[in-house]
Amino acid sequence: MSIHFEVKRTFEVSQQKAYNSLLDLDAANHWMKGLVRIERLEDGPITSGSEWKETRKMFGEEATEHFEVVQLDEPNKIVLRCDGTKGTTGKGEFVFTYIITSSGNKQKSHCLV
Repeated sequence: MSIHFEVKRTFEVSQQKAYNSLLDLDAANHWMKGLVRIERLEDGPITSGSEWKETRKMFGEEATEHFEVVQLDEPNKIVLRCDGTKGTTGKGEFVFTYIITSSGNKQKSHCLV
């Protein structure tokens, strides 16, 4: 059984900056609620195939999930896969597709998840 949902956000930054910010794991603590730590599983820039472990505090407990970059289409699209079998839940698969568009204004972009 799959559940699909969409969330749309507008940011007062360029499309490129929004794209770069979503891939800046070192700065994720500024916008990701409950983040405890992110552990990259390799060095270098994030590319298709890059992986990391993300630990968040949820309901008073730490939960760690395993993420992989499935697709990058700079600056338009980011696809991430969370393999629940490698994380705290032990089951499930979650795919996050970020579609980043410009409003036409150089300083405003939209992100659809």
